[in-house]
Amino acid sequence: MADPIIVSLICTVRDEADNITALLDSILAQTRLPDEIVINDCGSRDATAAMVREYAAREPRIRLVQGGHNISSGRNSAVARARGELIACTDAGLRLDPGWLAAIIAPLERHRADLVGGFFTPAPQSLFELTLGAVNYRDVSEIDPATFLPFGKSMAFRRDLWATVGGFPEWASHCEDIIFALAAERAGYRRSFAPTAIVHFRPRESLRAFARQYYLYARGDGVAGLWTKRHILRYAAYKGLLGLLWAMWQWPWLRPLGLVLIGLGGAGYTYKPYRRLWPRLRGHSRPERASALLLVPIIRIVGDIAKMVGYPVGLFQTQRP
Repeated sequence: MADPIIVSLICTVRDEADNITALLDSILAQTRLPDEIVINDCGSRDATAAMVREYAAREPRIRLVQGGHNISSGRNSAVARARGELIACTDAGLRLDPGWLAAIIAPLERHRADLVGGFFTPAPQSLFELTLGAVNYRDVSEIDPATFLPFGKSMAFRRDLWATVGGFPEWASHCEDIIFALAAERAGYRRSFAPTAIVHFRPRESLRAFARQYYLYARGDGVAGLWTKRHILRYAAYKGLLGLLWAMWQWPWLRPLGLVLIGLGGAGYTYKPYRRLWPRLRGHSRPERASALLLVPIIRIVGDIAKMVGYPVGLFQTQRP
């Protein structure tokens, strides 16, 4: 009789004392528990490691290991020390649905995929976070499983895939999960989407924190050479908008047409965020709903500016091998 396949759940943490218990509690509440839980501490300066040790003293599945200088090297350290053939991966700052592990591991166990991406949904704690979640994160009904690339916060894969592609790219400070998934695709591995493998995350709490997040994401895109056409289209769209505004200022007779074009463009640009947001505003007061609706274009513009600043910075960095 063949030995049972070991499933390892890995996570890299650093200074997560304010949220690590929520993650560990949700892991231990899974309808299917992993055979081991490998938490890699990546140089925490707070009580994170001590808190994990407290859990490990009560739950033998939990092991605390240390190593790495960023999230990629931390994940590689955790995988290298894990015993499992099947690896489930998540991040700190999240809460897993009780059925997350069972759902994300199932395609691997049934030999239908080598890499599986789960889903993630916002768990806002303020009106701003609720609005940001609706603007920037798609509903599961909007996902095309054929093109969806797994994110490290909700991912599972075979150990041999990880070994073949060389692990997570340790030269990348951001977008490492996308680079990993694309490398697996180029190597011919099969990918699957598990819509019921859901993790809950808190969106950024302020416009400033959101702008920094998108700046770093876009900088990571530049370093890794990702989504070049998408970034070029964004620059072109804003260049076109500025050109139209200049023409409207130079030739007043163009203003009515220009305003119509801007209105149509803005409506197309915000349609999906508004469609996601409106049902989530049930139970909020009229002033709150009005504030949230006004935030939508602001969030979109701030995010675009952050990306347009971050992407060229990444292009000029030399981390990429």
